[in-house]
Amino acid sequence: MQLLRRAISFALIASSLALTGCSTLDSIEQYRVPDAQADTTHNSAEQRASYAGSLELLADIDVKGRAPKTGYEREKFSKGWKDPDRNGCDARNDILARDLEHVKYKSASKPCVVLSGTFHDPYTNTTINFVRGQKTSTAVQIDHVVALSDAWQKGAQRWDQEARFEFANDPLNLMASDGPTNAAKGDKDAATWLPPNKSFRCEYVSRQTQVKAKYGAWMTKGEHDAIERILKACV
Repeated sequence: MQLLRRAISFALIASSLALTGCSTLDSIEQYRVPDAQADTTHNSAEQRASYAGSLELLADIDVKGRAPKTGYEREKFSKGWKDPDRNGCDARNDILARDLEHVKYKSASKPCVVLSGTFHDPYTNTTINFVRGQKTSTAVQIDHVVALSDAWQKGAQRWDQEARFEFANDPLNLMASDGPTNAAKGDKDAATWLPPNKSFRCEYVSRQTQVKAKYGAWMTKGEHDAIERILKACV
C-alpha cells in the first residue's frame, strides 16, 4: 500500500509541476477558517483531474492530533537554503527563477543569483516588481507550502536528517509569495489559513496534500476536513 501511495503521489507531482484520534482542538479547527470557499470558475479539465487525484491521496493520509512543538528548530531541517539538485544555485534562487518573469541575473554567464523580475503573486493576485537588496528582497519570500513547524508537529520529528533536508528544499513544497502574506500565514495549516486569492485555493490545498502524501506527514481532522471540502468543490 505504501509503495502504491508513493507511486500515485509522484505521478501527481509530475503533472502539477508542467496533493483515528483527534484532540478537542482538532475538532474545532474546521470552524476557524473565515471563508473556505474557492473560486472554481476557471478550472480546466486537466486541473480538475489533478485535484481529483489529490482527493485520492487525501483519503490515505493519516488523521491524528497535533504533536507538541517541543524541540522544533528551523536548523533541524536545513541551515539556510541548500542546492539539492547540485546545479550551482541554492533553492531560493531556483524558485525565484522558476516563479518570476523577466528575470535578470547577477551574472549573465552564470544565471543563478536573481537580481530582479516580475512576480505575479498567486496568494494575493497582485504583481510585485522584485529587486534584490537588503531592504527590498523581503517583498518576495519563499514559502514552504507545508510549513516546517507544521510538518514537525505532524510527523517530521520522526524523520531522519536527510528526509527533513529534502523536505525543506523540495521544489514541490516551495513557492515564491508576497512577503507580508507569507508572514501572516506563518505555520498555519488549511484549517486556519487559506490564500486571500480564492482562485488559487484549489491549487494550494492540492499542493499541500501532495507534499504530505509524499513525505508521510499526517493531518489534523480540522485540516483534513477543510481540504476535503475545498477539493470536492474543485473537481
